[in-house]
Amino acid sequence: MRMLFLARSEAGVGDPARGRPRGRPGSFRRRIGTIAIAVAAALIAPTGAALAQAPRGAPDSFADLAERLLPSVVNISTTQVVRGRERGPGQGQGPGLEIPRFPPGSPFEEFFREFFDRQQRRDTPERRATSLGSGFIIDPAGVIITNNHVIAEADEISVTLQDNTNLKARMVGRDQMTDLAVLKVDPPKPLPAVRFGDSDRSRVGDWVLAIGNPFGLGGSVTAGIISARSRDINSGPYDDFIQTDASINRGNSGGPMFNLAGEVIGVNTAIYSPSGGSVGIGFAIPANLAKPIVAQLQEFGRARRGWIGVRIQTVTEEIAQGLGLDGVNGALVANLTEGGPAEKAKIEVGDVILKFNGKDINEMRTLPRVVAETPVGRAVPIEVWRKGRKVALQVAVGEFPEDEKVAAASSRPDAPSGGGPSVATLGLVLEPMSPDLRSRFKLPDVTDGVVVTKVEDDSPAAERRIRPGDIIRKIGPEQEVVKTPNQVRQKVENARKAKMKTILVLLETEGNQRFVALRVDNKG
Repeated sequence: MRMLFLARSEAGVGDPARGRPRGRPGSFRRRIGTIAIAVAAALIAPTGAALAQAPRGAPDSFADLAERLLPSVVNISTTQVVRGRERGPGQGQGPGLEIPRFPPGSPFEEFFREFFDRQQRRDTPERRATSLGSGFIIDPAGVIITNNHVIAEADEISVTLQDNTNLKARMVGRDQMTDLAVLKVDPPKPLPAVRFGDSDRSRVGDWVLAIGNPFGLGGSVTAGIISARSRDINSGPYDDFIQTDASINRGNSGGPMFNLAGEVIGVNTAIYSPSGGSVGIGFAIPANLAKPIVAQLQEFGRARRGWIGVRIQTVTEEIAQGLGLDGVNGALVANLTEGGPAEKAKIEVGDVILKFNGKDINEMRTLPRVVAETPVGRAVPIEVWRKGRKVALQVAVGEFPEDEKVAAASSRPDAPSGGGPSVATLGLVLEPMSPDLRSRFKLPDVTDGVVVTKVEDDSPAAERRIRPGDIIRKIGPEQEVVKTPNQVRQKVENARKAKMKTILVLLETEGNQRFVALRVDNKG
């Protein structure tokens, strides 16, 4: 309505007297009227800059957009052969079900035998399980994007187009960590395709359209807004989901989330639902995260993500204070992979990574995604906080080793109480490393440090779940290596005298290192 009003107003501004001489009667009144209209237009209408910034309202209809986009969205069905176990004679469907025992010759015996024989014939050792999902075409030649979980473990994959054409699909590549997969079909003619947009430009409150195959009902269109950005739903190390209130249900997985320009800004992946149906909380993989993965899957059949070989943890307020770091930003390096890119770049345990390749690391979970998006083999700058100052380094990004496994933690016996020098302020009893302690706690031969042999109840150490068998490797703001209990005691005493509230300790637990900030008692 405002645009229409502006057009009308501008049409009347400066309207000439249409051939009338200036001196003719009535021309003055006409000029006065024209000036009044112009002044009113200037007062009421926004400037061009203001108009450009004016928010866009809800469209009168999504019909034109939906009509254009629907042909590019496909339904995906998968079939998997599930091999059941063979059942012995007389066994029914349920485990442990047998023909009840009846007296020989009883009519019930014959009745139940016939019933269980029918069940056994019906309960074949193989069955075909099917599942449904969604996908979208990004190349007219038949390249299709969907979720990995839609096609995982599938023996056959079928794609149904909007015109009900059914095509067999083959796997091009899939990535479990980002839950993305690329399929290929061989269509008889070019298919309508869509393209990825810039998901980083999408804002909370923007309109979005979701199209997919909920509950097997193909070609369903729902609309909503972006409810939140950068959601972490604990599905993997690269969580950065877009949240929407557009209805997303089972079967929508792998389908596209569009902006009003018809660009794919997300891949619908998950919902939060106590009931199994939509409650207005759906999640999509951002396009800017999906694009490089899709490109790698097409080229290599797998994701080649960057890797530098660090184990990191969150910088808490206590840890930041212990390191003399302003704010709780960055990712704290708790361990290094031997021979990995980070170790070669002289990154040290205890460093806080503040920037990577020019990008600020505002929180720990940002780093894995930023590193993963960096091309393998590229040398990039990295800024770390080390011993009270910023240090600039350079690291050559390696390729994430897909076969890397996290070793299962082995249980260790608790240490008997008693025994060594104590650090009462922390609630710890400590002993220097010895062959006896290595044997008792199954510690590696190469391990140095001070061993915790007892933890007092309700102590600062107990609060942080330190337990017997843990090893104190480093302690204090400078993160100096310690080898004797007296060194630990002296560091804690120095912190107490300096009125520090916490002291930072690097612990090793069953081969894994982590930092903990322990309260220092300043009452004395």
